[in-house]
Amino acid sequence: MTSRPKTKKSLGQHFLRDGNMIQKIVHAISADRTDRIVEIGPGDGALTGELLNAYSDVIAIEIDQRMAEHLRELYPRLELIEEDILKCDWSRFLNTEKPVHVIGNLPYYITSQILFAIFDHRENLTSALLMMQKEVAQRIVAEPHSKEYGILSVQSQLMSTPEILFDVPPSVFSPPPKVDSSVIRFIFDKGKLACSDKHLKTVVRMAFNQRRKKLSNALKRLNTDLPAKEFDFSLRAEALSPVMYEKLTARLEQLGTFDG
Repeated sequence: MTSRPKTKKSLGQHFLRDGNMIQKIVHAISADRTDRIVEIGPGDGALTGELLNAYSDVIAIEIDQRMAEHLRELYPRLELIEEDILKCDWSRFLNTEKPVHVIGNLPYYITSQILFAIFDHRENLTSALLMMQKEVAQRIVAEPHSKEYGILSVQSQLMSTPEILFDVPPSVFSPPPKVDSSVIRFIFDKGKLACSDKHLKTVVRMAFNQRRKKLSNALKRLNTDLPAKEFDFSLRAEALSPVMYEKLTARLEQLGTFDG
């Protein structure tokens, strides 16, 4: 058996070392034994072993070659895809009639990118159980009119039902991160949006990138006549609920704002 590889700071690796916390995370997955479990960034396999004990169909995606070699030796029956989750072909593990659940201890520096990639494939997913920086988790579940409410809040709440399950202290990791973490569950129970994902992202990001301005000013770059009789554009970005952003984007699509 090869020795456990050291963590790479460049990949934001912080590996779980507390057995009780590992069990708590695995038990939080709402899945049947035969469902497909996709683990993003298994690292040295702290969670992976417990997942293999609990589920019959586990696939892991790992970018670090050293960790991949370690996992192959440690868990010979593990199906391992040695690629970057942000660049790999998701059809390789979503091409199944089984419910698919994603689990991952996400590197803090690319949490948002991975989360948006998951949302892009939500129609083929049942749930995701993700560990991330506590501050980011709080932004995901934030309510309108709060300082935490923003782009992540709107997209997460329109595309899933997110819920923070519990916090995770730095002491259970090696090396310990400098921030607290949270485990958050996403249930993909929302229907198809009334607008396209692409146009929703455009409107939401435009609004929140100038969140101190009124929406009428923040959305000027759309170069269109805003439907002022239907929406209050004197408000700021944090005043609109996720559903209102969906309705606004759908109305702008009807008006041909994004044509051409």
